[in-house]
Amino acid sequence: MPDPTEPSTGAPAPTAPVGRVAAFFDVDNTIIRGASSFHLAVGLYRRGFFQRADIVRFAVHQIRYLTFGENRQQIDEVRQRALEIMHGRSVAEVVAIAEDIYDEVLSLRIFPGTQRLLDQHLRAGHEVWLVTATPTEIADIIARRLGATGALGTIAEHKDGFYTGRLVGDLLHGRAKAEAVRALADREGLDLERSFAYGDSTNDVPILSEVGFPCAINPDGRLRKHAAEVGWPMREFRGRRNATRRGVDAATIAGSAWVLGLVVRTARRAIRSRWGAR
Repeated sequence: MPDPTEPSTGAPAPTAPVGRVAAFFDVDNTIIRGASSFHLAVGLYRRGFFQRADIVRFAVHQIRYLTFGENRQQIDEVRQRALEIMHGRSVAEVVAIAEDIYDEVLSLRIFPGTQRLLDQHLRAGHEVWLVTATPTEIADIIARRLGATGALGTIAEHKDGFYTGRLVGDLLHGRAKAEAVRALADREGLDLERSFAYGDSTNDVPILSEVGFPCAINPDGRLRKHAAEVGWPMREFRGRRNATRRGVDAATIAGSAWVLGLVVRTARRAIRSRWGAR
């Protein structure tokens, strides 16, 4: 039986024509440590897109995500606030900022093990698609920089080059990922039975279940349990320190300290203003 974690070993090619092989990668905590959208939010905050209370909210979500894994309610809350913030903003400006964020932050947070796995698929002639709840603006950049075929991400509606504050469709998450992959396979002639998928969360089970060769990468506790029950292979690229749990790395600790500093400074100013007004 072929090893699903090795793209160079697949099912023998049948004599009849078949669809092309693809590898589908989740992004957050599969390719990149943490939530890529959080780092985009930090970049937007530093360029005056929104207030400190918003970045504190996003930072809390990032810490919870790194520590406990995905939570749909939290994701929905962050999504709604982000859409409100982006209403009326220029798409071109956000894309330019996303390019900078990739160079400054995201490129340094790519798991080398996942990078090697992705490169193996490309060398084997497979299509490589990123499938993520991350906005398409940053998903497309990550895919392009990694040499992937393309990306499927959450689409924020825009008109005449400016965001409307609404989504096109739903957040690309959970079952929506599987539906998007099936639609892509039909459109592009991909053979899902001979294809691969990689994800870190129990919310990736639908997309992992769509392919012949699923693999859990850096799995959270629930996905680890499910993968063990159904016999899916698992790969751990977080390093020995994080082999048994989702840890908070030094960059996240530094980011948390920065956010805490914002809160403290804001509180001090509020106190001074209150006493000064008396």
